Amino acid sequence: MTAPIDTLVTVFGGSGFIGRHVVRALAKRDYRLRIGVRRPELAGHLQPLGKVGQINPVQANIRHQASVEAAMRGASVVVNLVGILSESGAQSFDAVQNLGAKTVAEAASRIGARVVHMSAIGADENSSSRYARAKAAGEKAVLAAAPTATIIRPSVVFGPEDQFTNRFAALARMSPVLPLIGGETKLQPVYAGDVATAVADAVDGKTKPGATYELGGPEVMTMKEIVELVLRTIERERALVPLPFALAHLKSQFLRFAPGDLKLTPDQVELLRTDNIVSDAAKTAGLTLEGLGIPLESMEAVIPSYLWRFRKTGQFAHKGA
Repeated sequence: MTAPIDTLVTVFGGSGFIGRHVVRALAKRDYRLRIGVRRPELAGHLQPLGKVGQINPVQANIRHQASVEAAMRGASVVVNLVGILSESGAQSFDAVQNLGAKTVAEAASRIGARVVHMSAIGADENSSSRYARAKAAGEKAVLAAAPTATIIRPSVVFGPEDQFTNRFAALARMSPVLPLIGGETKLQPVYAGDVATAVADAVDGKTKPGATYELGGPEVMTMKEIVELVLRTIERERALVPLPFALAHLKSQFLRFAPGDLKLTPDQVELLRTDNIVSDAAKTAGLTLEGLGIPLESMEAVIPSYLWRFRKTGQFAHKGA
């Protein structure tokens, strides 16, 4: 579908991992894009995804109402992709994923713009995870302010810039032993490009108003199976040592302060206690990628295209060496 040339879409969080895929998908459909980010000077990587002048990063912080309103002025559709995996300073789960989502939806409602809101499978007001509770509260706030909003709930998302498969691969390069937390927890990894297509379809108006879509890939896999697939892909043999949740929670009290791929928070441990897969209710209602008619990319087919850099021989296969 090609959008009318004057259709403006504001995307909050468009410079992140999923955001750049969404921006690319929307640019291909000829929308004019205003990208609301905290640091627009660091969003230059988005410009090549569209035509000259099509993508315009602007300063916005969803915790600040005035900047949100300015970023969406004149927009027909507002997409909120902002989310955090761990808290830091004023960037708390509640401030970003609940109150921030509410600010965006209320501002969009005032100007009559449609809302597409990114949440997550596992959003649950009764969860032991503060992340999941904040996601659920955000969904509720969005639908209260904009009852026709589309809610997008992906399972764990993989792709070239993810903090999931890349993290396991990086750890495997550093250590001969990998601790395995929640090894039997079931996930339904979904490709970032497929998530972006679903968001673009929602912007096009192809989704049901007020509906919640659950996005999962073609396979349901345990955490152990996913790590084993990553290891096969990067051609490294590593010992997987199951870590009980009680011990993982204790270790996370210290690793929450660790840098980069070593970081592990208590809340992330809590999330791994619960399966993260598309519900039967969503399947029955057709509120899935399949229901939108989107072909699914498997993890096994995609991850070799970017995890090759973690192999000892890089992109070059060694044969008999």
